Amino acid sequence: MAEINLLRKYPRIKRDVMSRTRNKDVNKKIAQEFERDYFDGTREQGYGGYVYDGRWLPIARDFVEHYRLAAGDRVLEIGCAKGFFIKDLMTVCPGLEVFGVDISRYAVVNCEKEVVGRVHLGDARDLKFPDKCFKLVISINTIHNLSRPDCIIALKEMQRVTFAAGYVQVDAYRNAQEKMLFEDWMLTAKTYKKPSGWIKLFSEAGYTGDYFWTICE
Repeated sequence: MAEINLLRKYPRIKRDVMSRTRNKDVNKKIAQEFERDYFDGTREQGYGGYVYDGRWLPIARDFVEHYRLAAGDRVLEIGCAKGFFIKDLMTVCPGLEVFGVDISRYAVVNCEKEVVGRVHLGDARDLKFPDKCFKLVISINTIHNLSRPDCIIALKEMQRVTFAAGYVQVDAYRNAQEKMLFEDWMLTAKTYKKPSGWIKLFSEAGYTGDYFWTICE
């Protein structure tokens, strides 16, 4: 395992944290359905409009370079939403075989046209793929939406379907201030820890891939 920030080129997001503290219970309930309101409703309930803008392209280049991906390699993204990252991975590495699963029927139905047939409805805890069939399995800001026991199951599934590498990014905090800010902002995370707590959980799950943190600052 290695701590590596492969999302360092992702644009910094300006958060109106106070807007999410109002009607928080209602907003969380709606967001955790992972349907239209979460992706294309108001910012208080999710993304506030989840549309393709090319922001994943530089990140895709870094993933391709870091993991030495090439045409013919198979990659899986868990929690792929509408498939923006999948689309950009295939753009920067023509011939790369990229697939995705997401728990949201709305996201799968409304995926990018370039990834139709590659994005499927699925659950991180029960991946419908044979053992060791992907060179790289990616999960960005998804695993933490599960309970702690289910996080372990999902990480074991990630480990099962890759023969080479994994990358996980999860919500974390380093101090009490960051934890309080995160709890005011977050809508969907059920498990969040300090980095040391996550590393312990990774070890418990037998996960040997790379990782990094999403931290509210």
